[in-house]
Amino acid sequence: MNPARETTQGTTTETRYYISSLKGNTKEFYRRLRGYWNVENKVHYVKDVTQGEDKSRIRTTPLVQIWALARNFALNLYRSHQFKNMAHAKTKCSFGLDLLKQVFRMK
Repeated sequence: MNPARETTQGTTTETRYYISSLKGNTKEFYRRLRGYWNVENKVHYVKDVTQGEDKSRIRTTPLVQIWALARNFALNLYRSHQFKNMAHAKTKCSFGLDLLKQVFRMK
C-alpha cells in the first residue's frame, strides 16, 4: 500500500507492509484496511486530538464514562449541524446555552 500525502514541502509517499491470515483477494484486504483507518481518523483521532481525551486526568468511575458520553454527544451535535472539521466546530460553537436550547427546541 503506497498512500501519497500532500504536505507543504511537496508530496510524500509511504510504503506499508502487512501480514495477515485473511483469506481473500487484495481488494477485500484493502477495503477492510481502509475501513479501519476511516473509523480511526473519523472518531478516535478527533477524540484524542481535538477533544483531548488521552490527556484527560479523569480516572474515577463513573466520571470516565460520563465524559466519554459528553464527548460523543458534542461530536454528534457538530455533525448534525453539518460540520466536517471538528476542531473548527469546537472553536466556532463552544455550545452555549442558547445553542443547546435551539438544538432541543426549548423556549
